[in-house]
Amino acid sequence: MAKSRFSTLFKGLQEKVFAPMEDPKMPLAEHLEELRVRLTRAVIILGIVFATTFYFSEAIMALVRIPLENAFVFVKFSDQYSLDSIIKHRNFGELVTWLSTGEFVMRWEPSGLASHVPLVFLAPAEAIWNNVKVSMLFATFLLMPYLLWEIWMFSSPGLHAHERRFVLPFVILSSMAFYAGLAFCYFVVLPFALNFLVNFGLTSGYKAQLSIAAFVGFNLWFLLIFGLMFELPLAITLLARLGWVNAVMLRKYWKWALVGSFTIAAILTPTPDPFNQAIMAVPMYSFYELGIIGAKLFGKKKSAAEVSSGPAAATAVARSS
Repeated sequence: MAKSRFSTLFKGLQEKVFAPMEDPKMPLAEHLEELRVRLTRAVIILGIVFATTFYFSEAIMALVRIPLENAFVFVKFSDQYSLDSIIKHRNFGELVTWLSTGEFVMRWEPSGLASHVPLVFLAPAEAIWNNVKVSMLFATFLLMPYLLWEIWMFSSPGLHAHERRFVLPFVILSSMAFYAGLAFCYFVVLPFALNFLVNFGLTSGYKAQLSIAAFVGFNLWFLLIFGLMFELPLAITLLARLGWVNAVMLRKYWKWALVGSFTIAAILTPTPDPFNQAIMAVPMYSFYELGIIGAKLFGKKKSAAEVSSGPAAATAVARSS
C-alpha cells in the first residue's frame, strides 16, 4: 500500500514538472540562422556582463583570495577544560572529559596564511591578464542559467516532443546544481586543499611565493570542475528519463565508474599529488551513485507491451536455437 502511494506521488510529480511541449519542425537553413542569432545574442550579453565584472576585477580578485585566507574549522567548546590546557598538562583524563562534554561548532576563521603567502607576478602582463580571466569566468558563472537556456532551446528542434518538455526543469535544476557545486568548492574544498598544501610546504621549511597565474588557475579550475561535477546526477537522471540508460545498467558498471572517477580526477587536477585527486574523485563517484538513485526514481518505465515481449522474445530465440 505504501509502495503504491509512493509510486503515485512520484508519477504525479513527474507529470507536473515535465509538462509536454509542442512539436515544431525546422529546416536546416533556418536552424543555422537560429544558431547565428543565438550565438550573437549570447556573445553580446556576455560582453556586457564581462565589462561590468572587469570594472570590479579588483574586488573579484579579493574574493578569489578568501579560500586561502579563511577556512571552516571545527571547535570543541567545554566549560571545564580547553584544548590549550590539555596540551599543556598532557592529561588524558582531561582530554576524555573535554571530548565528552561540550559541543562541536564549525566556524569560519582566518587561516593565518595571508601574511605568509604573498602573490607575485612573473611576467609584465600576468597581473592584468589574470584580472581579465577572472572577470570573464565570473561573468560566465553569472550567466550560466541563460547560457544553458540558449543551448537547450537551440537543441530542442532536433528532439522529440516528449524530450523537449524537460527544458524548464533542466535549466532550473542544472543552474541550482552548478551554483551548489561552486559554493561547495569555494567554502569547503578550496580552503581545505589550499591550507593543507601551503601549510605542508611551510612546515617543510620552504618559503611560499605563489604566482598570480598559478593561484588563480588553481582556484578557477577547481570551481569550474566542481560546478560541472554537481551536474552529474542531473545528467544521469535526464538520460534515464529519456530512456537512454537505466539504474540496472549503471549499477552493473559501478567498478568502471569508480576507476574512471580517479582517472578523470588525475587528469583534471592541476597538481599531480594524490590528495587533490582524492578530493575530486570521491565526490565524483558519490554523484554517480546519486545519479543511479535518480535514474531509479525518475527513469523511463517500460510499457506493459515491452515487459511482456521480453520473455516472449527470449523463448522464441531459445526455440530457434
